[in-house]
Amino acid sequence: MTSASSLAPISPEQISQLTDSSQWGQPSPAPILSARFKQSAADFQVDELLEVELSGEGEHLWLLIKKTGMNTSFVADQLAKWAKIPSRDVGYSGLKDRQAVTTQWFSLRIPKGELPSASFDEFMMANLSSELESVQVLEQAWHSKKLNRGTHKANHFKIHLRDIQVGNDTNIDTTKIDAALNIMATNGVPNYFGEQRFGRQGNNIASALEWFEQGTINGRKPHPKKSRDLQSLLLSSARSAIFNQIVSARVEQDSWDKALEGDVFNLNGSGSVFTVEQIDQEIQDRLASGDIHPTAPLWGIKNDKVDAAAKVLEQQIVEQNPILQRLAQGLEKKELKTMRRATRLPVSNLSWAWPDEQSLLLQFTLPTGTFATSVLSALVVNLRSLNLQ
Repeated sequence: MTSASSLAPISPEQISQLTDSSQWGQPSPAPILSARFKQSAADFQVDELLEVELSGEGEHLWLLIKKTGMNTSFVADQLAKWAKIPSRDVGYSGLKDRQAVTTQWFSLRIPKGELPSASFDEFMMANLSSELESVQVLEQAWHSKKLNRGTHKANHFKIHLRDIQVGNDTNIDTTKIDAALNIMATNGVPNYFGEQRFGRQGNNIASALEWFEQGTINGRKPHPKKSRDLQSLLLSSARSAIFNQIVSARVEQDSWDKALEGDVFNLNGSGSVFTVEQIDQEIQDRLASGDIHPTAPLWGIKNDKVDAAAKVLEQQIVEQNPILQRLAQGLEKKELKTMRRATRLPVSNLSWAWPDEQSLLLQFTLPTGTFATSVLSALVVNLRSLNLQ
C-alpha cells in the first residue's frame, strides 16, 4: 500500500488540466476568443426564481432583497443583527455571489412580530463599507414557514460581456456568434461545474488530496465541527473534478447528449434517475427532445446502477489520471454514496442583444445547482473576470 509521504507531488499543470475550463471539451469551438466579464457588479445579475405563495400570516417575515457587492451569508448575518434574532432563525434558499447584483428571498423568525423601528435599508446604510455596496428591500410579507435551503428551482441571469475579441480581425462577424447561441438554445451545453468550485488556482483539489491522504488541511488537523463547511467544500470539489473529466470525455466522443449502453438517465427538471434494459427509439427521441439526459457520477460508493459501455468509460477516465484516482479513493474512504448528475445543461429563455460590436448582453434561465459560467465557457475561450473590490 502506498504511503501518503511517497505519493507524487502535484504540478500546477496537472491541477490546471482539471480546473481550467479552457481545457474541457466543447461540442464545437467557442466563437469568441476572449471577453471581459464582471467589469462591474451590474455586468452579472442573478434573480432567484421562487414559487411560494406567502400567506400574510405567521411568525416568519419574508423579505425580497436586492443587493450589490454582498454575498448571501453576510446579508443573513446583518438581518439577524437588525432583528436581534439568532442567525439560525434566518433562512434563505441559495447562496449568491458577492461580485454581482442579486435578488433573493430571506426569512426571519420573529415570534412576537416586533420589528425594529429602523427599516433594514436604513440599518444597512449605516453599515456599508464601500460605495460599491448597496441593499434594498423590494417586497416583504409574513408567512407560516421558514425559507429552507434548496426551495427555489431556477435562477435567471443577465450577463454583459465586454471587449469581445474573435481573433486578429477587428471587425467582428456577429452572425457566427448568433448561430452558436441558437444552437445552445436548442441543444444546451455540457453541464460542467464552474471553475469557482475549485478555488483560486485550483487550490481546493490540492487541499482535498492533503486531507484525504494526510488527514490535515493546510497543515492542520481539521476540527470535526468547526471545519465542517470546509470539509464539505473539499468533498464537492473532488467530486466535481471527476465529474467534469468524465463529461469532457463524453463531449470528445460526442455522447454527452446521447445514450451509451448502460447509461443512467436523468428526468429533466428533477432529481429522478432511471435505467433501461435497452436503448430503443423512445429513449433516443426523449434524449433528442431534452426530456431526459445522460448522467455522470458524483463519485462515491455503492448506490450506482451504471453498467456496460458507460461504466467502462467512467472507470477508464479515473484510472488513466493519477490525480483522479487519488480523489476517487479519498471519496470512497469518506464513504460518500454515489449520486448522478446530468451531463447536459438546458439553457432556457435564452435571448441576447448587441449594444455594439464588442459588447454582448445575454439573458437565460438555469436550474439551481448549475453554473452560468458553463454557458459562457461554451461561448468564450478566455473569459477575463475583473476582481471587484
